Amino acid sequence: MKQILIETQTFTAKPVKLVEGKSSTGNPLVQGILATAEVKNGNGRYYSKELWDREIDKYMESVNANRALGELDHPDSSIINLKNVSHNIKKIFWEQDNVIGIIEILPTPSGNILKAFFENGIPVGVSSRGMGSLKQMGELMEVQDDFELLCWDFVSTPSNPGSYMKEVGALNENKTYNNQYIKVNSIITEILCANGTCPIF
Repeated sequence: MKQILIETQTFTAKPVKLVEGKSSTGNPLVQGILATAEVKNGNGRYYSKELWDREIDKYMESVNANRALGELDHPDSSIINLKNVSHNIKKIFWEQDNVIGIIEILPTPSGNILKAFFENGIPVGVSSRGMGSLKQMGELMEVQDDFELLCWDFVSTPSNPGSYMKEVGALNENKTYNNQYIKVNSIITEILCANGTCPIF
């Protein structure tokens, strides 16, 4: 039976070779690892490179159509909630067994929160969201051929400690952050719910 499969990856950003790390619209860009194939991840799951390759080929339709959107602090849902969208993936490519993404941070309410985290050196992770079934294979839970990638979201808790994404380009170029890991869920909720209404609930 298919279920929601959420996998979180450390996203250590690298400078993007565009003017000041910005997109053509002037929004900040970040680059880093979105997923790694052929390894047991922090949830004990295994994705083959063939499976990721197939799903990325399909996902490129969204990238090429400029609608590869994702949320800040994703829900356990197969639906992308537009009011919580924070970013848009502009490019995806392989480096060995790593899926690399170039991501534009959008000037939406959630995107502005994400940008503020980066500006203040608060580390965040990146997490894939998909639908699929699992099969126990020894100590691994192998993701089956019915897997369907939905999107990538920014989250507070990566499966692999230390796999956080950092902002690059104009916001923190040539800076190194050594902040301890902190929970960002409460910060997001506090900001969004400050005026007495809470659009995220």
